[in-house]
Amino acid sequence: MDYGKYKLAYDAMHSEITQKPMSNSTQMKPTKYSNNGTLIVEGGRPISGRVAVRGAKNSVPKNMVAALLTSEKTTFHNVAAIRDVSVMTDLIEAIGGLVKRDIVSGSITVDPLNLSAMSRETAAHFSGISRIPILLCGPLLHRFGEAFIPNLGGCAIGERSIDFHLDALRRFGASLEEQPDGILLHCKNGLHGTKIRLDFPSVGATEQVILTAVLAKGETELANAAVEPEIMDLIAQLQKMGAQIMLDTDRVIRIVGVERLRGCVHYAMPDRLEVASWACAAAATNGKIFVAGARHSDLFAFLNAYVRAGGEFEVEETGIWFSRAHSGLKAVVVETGVHPGFMTDWQQPFATMLTQADGVSIIHETVYEGRFGYINALNTMGANITLRNDCLGSRCRFGRLNHAHSAIISGATQLVGAEIMVPDLRAGFSYVIASLIAQGMSRISNIGLIQRGYEFFTDKLSALEVNFELIGDDVK
Repeated sequence: MDYGKYKLAYDAMHSEITQKPMSNSTQMKPTKYSNNGTLIVEGGRPISGRVAVRGAKNSVPKNMVAALLTSEKTTFHNVAAIRDVSVMTDLIEAIGGLVKRDIVSGSITVDPLNLSAMSRETAAHFSGISRIPILLCGPLLHRFGEAFIPNLGGCAIGERSIDFHLDALRRFGASLEEQPDGILLHCKNGLHGTKIRLDFPSVGATEQVILTAVLAKGETELANAAVEPEIMDLIAQLQKMGAQIMLDTDRVIRIVGVERLRGCVHYAMPDRLEVASWACAAAATNGKIFVAGARHSDLFAFLNAYVRAGGEFEVEETGIWFSRAHSGLKAVVVETGVHPGFMTDWQQPFATMLTQADGVSIIHETVYEGRFGYINALNTMGANITLRNDCLGSRCRFGRLNHAHSAIISGATQLVGAEIMVPDLRAGFSYVIASLIAQGMSRISNIGLIQRGYEFFTDKLSALEVNFELIGDDVK
């Protein structure tokens, strides 16, 4: 994709956004990351128009962590104004880094020259807000020989133990002490390369190993690694910085540690999760939406399932049009999986879309065992969805463990407005889609969670001429 042409398209769509001054403070400013806010939506009609997406929520914060592996400046473009980026910005500033950020242009420059180890006070401030601090272990250990990581947060979508992260850091040569407010890690003799095989190709675990291995002495081999586009984007940035990373066949990544890394300029990959969310909204409401910045090559598995379910798309130079086929939506069977499979973060908006499909659809979740926590709210609105503990697909690691990880969706059903509360990020946007489908008014509370991964989403609702009211000033 031609970034210049895409940026022109994006700027044209967001010319009314008020510019926020750049941040350049080295002092931590305590920030309240609130989930408050209520969205009242009038649904029951097709939504059409144009929106735009920028840098991926699952990529940019990790790119910013990688910038701490050098003492030189790194500049990122195409960065979305989302809460996870703000959290990472505040965290870098809290440990002495300089961050210059222009929200409207989507540019961030990270200067980590005067970085310091994370204090307990700073760690306590970020405790429970995000899981990203665990990825700072490698960079902080390399720079200071120690790292203090706070207790973690993030969406409650299943068991996401950090045991592997800690075991991997031990393999690199770190020692650690578990403490009431977090984990203290030490590294007296430096970190050294190692050989690791993942039981499951976890994205977070793969990122941890890569970010630690690039400056470790010797060679690291990571088998059964995640190979998602976001991982490839992180590797591309680190190669620009001077890292030696090789991707072999069969999910094996080899990293030869180098003595130092340099700064670089990096363009963030577009958010394929947000693209899929707007695509599902278009088909679910029988509307038509152009998503500027959508990149076809990141969406193969999604688009295959989307077309089978009755969605249509048309690729243009700067984005993709999404709509519903004239024949209507139809039932499909979908199984989530690691890349190149159907992404787990796609299934919530996709399931909401399938409530409007004729027939019986099945979604088998194989990545997170607690990913169907949003189903009760959809049923309250009139959906007909049943959860099963069985593997309604290929046998997966959750089989016979009594996790409700398969959904049977009978449709099409008429949804009606209701009062619902957002439990997590992806479920939150799915509730927005459900409210757009539903007849009458829906009242969605805890809407601030959507800020974690969807930039200016209420501005985009306005661009699509959705009738809504926002209560509370924490969401934009």
